[in-house]
Amino acid sequence: MDRVAKATDLLGARGARDVPHPGGTLLAHLRRVHATLGEWGARPDLCLAGLCHAFYGTDGFAVALGSTDERATLVEAVGAEAEGIVYLYAGCDRGFSHSGLAQGGPFRDRFTGEVSDPPEAARRDFAELTVANELDLVQINPEFRERYGHGLRELFDSWEGLLSVPARRAVRSLLG
Repeated sequence: MDRVAKATDLLGARGARDVPHPGGTLLAHLRRVHATLGEWGARPDLCLAGLCHAFYGTDGFAVALGSTDERATLVEAVGAEAEGIVYLYAGCDRGFSHSGLAQGGPFRDRFTGEVSDPPEAARRDFAELTVANELDLVQINPEFRERYGHGLRELFDSWEGLLSVPARRAVRSLLG
């Protein structure tokens, strides 16, 4: 079984089909984020991270399908690199970390409280995944776009140097 199928099976077994989400169900949202990253030409591990990005919950979405004590379970499904991206994304203390991401500012893990300085490649993955995630909600949910669109545009403009050309184009297209 390939990693996408393993991940989808794991997400389904953990109830992602039934979890309400601002983008419909959680599983529908996760699949769209995975597809978007693929359309942007992201490597397979980043696409898999997009599919599983909410496995541990996030700073903006508290529902978790698994705990951080179960990291080995997600590694078994998607591999260590993709799980590492998921953990970084899910563990991000957004209020602390987002504003300085592109400038190499500190990054705080909301699970442990640890402050670190992820390498640029990890920051790029984090930014790309964040943009794919948030733009999915902008497209699907007009209320979300109205409430958060301006702030997202400002944030994503500050991350422009971390984003791929397709991600930057999508930001301009969807957020003006």
